[in-house]
Amino acid sequence: MPVALFALAIGAFGIGLTEFVIAGILPQIAQDFGVEIPTAGLMATTYALGVFIGAPILTVLGAKVPRKKMLLGLAIIFTLGNALTALAPTLPIALAGRILTAFNHGTFFGIGSIIAASLVAKDRQASAIAFMFSGLTMANLVGVPAGTWLAQVYDWRLVFWLIAAIGLVTAISVALLVPQIKAGKAIALKTELRAFMDPQVLLAMGITVFGPAAFFTSITYIAPMMVEEAGFSDAGVARLMVLFGLGLVAGNWIGGRFADRSLFGTLFVTLAGQAVVLIVFWLGVHSGVIASVSVFLMAAFGFATVSPIQKLVMDRAYSAGAPTMAASVNIGMFNLGNAIGAWVGGATIAAGFGFASPNWAGAILSLIALGLATIAWASAGRKYTAVASEC
Repeated sequence: MPVALFALAIGAFGIGLTEFVIAGILPQIAQDFGVEIPTAGLMATTYALGVFIGAPILTVLGAKVPRKKMLLGLAIIFTLGNALTALAPTLPIALAGRILTAFNHGTFFGIGSIIAASLVAKDRQASAIAFMFSGLTMANLVGVPAGTWLAQVYDWRLVFWLIAAIGLVTAISVALLVPQIKAGKAIALKTELRAFMDPQVLLAMGITVFGPAAFFTSITYIAPMMVEEAGFSDAGVARLMVLFGLGLVAGNWIGGRFADRSLFGTLFVTLAGQAVVLIVFWLGVHSGVIASVSVFLMAAFGFATVSPIQKLVMDRAYSAGAPTMAASVNIGMFNLGNAIGAWVGGATIAAGFGFASPNWAGAILSLIALGLATIAWASAGRKYTAVASEC
């Protein structure tokens, strides 16, 4: 693999760590700022909203900027945002840092994918992009459990200082290793916006919102849930995050493999499976074994929906003749779902339903996504098959 891919993988590692580590360190953040757990959950909600807002804006504004230059600027934004979070004397300033950090997310992956594909022969492009995303996988397998442990033993701020350092390493790596690549073409905004008038595109994006929202409703509050309801120790929570990372890896592989065979079939199984697991998790939350298995399966079913949902949106937008903006917005939609999930989970806890309540709330969101998928399949199954065969 070209050495430049390592710069992209480092950046993906940092993005994955800053997004998902919140789930493991929420109690420490709440204690430091003197707020309740649902309020501290805004650290996840604001990040996700930042991605939702930032991805399409920066995609449009940065379309004509040379890609290496744009990638370098994004890495600097990421570094500054995490440093601001680490320094924040109050929760509102920490939230501002999270929003700033989030503006890097969607556009980095979009441009990074283009650069990764341009560095290798056509028959190796998928492998090159997968190599970049391996940084995201490693963040969940290694970085999140390690960050959880550091926050428990030392300080949650140290975690964000280390993430800022990863951002700095990413910027240096991009500057030294990534070759100069010319800018893309300006986006014809009026043409691209046509995709959002297609009911099928909107249906697909609705699935994008509610599918990921389901498992984010639960995983955002997994640390206080496991400590208060299942009697886990801090070390036990860190080990649980390893299972979560393994579930993401398994789900990513399953979703990509089976969506090629039956896209809607994969969606039906994964969304229904996610709902069932969350209900079982809610009912058996006091059992360490059930909790551990549920976290793994929740992550697996939840992340298995990502590939088929992304392909569904792209196919719908392709048929509308405007895929570029839809692809960027859909990255934001995933994170809008994350924001909604984190908010819903916090709302159920704040309402007095207990720390396990985000599980049944997430199951409801998963069933909503399943309902939308059923409507999309029933209303345009034949049309989808024809479009997909052309793509």
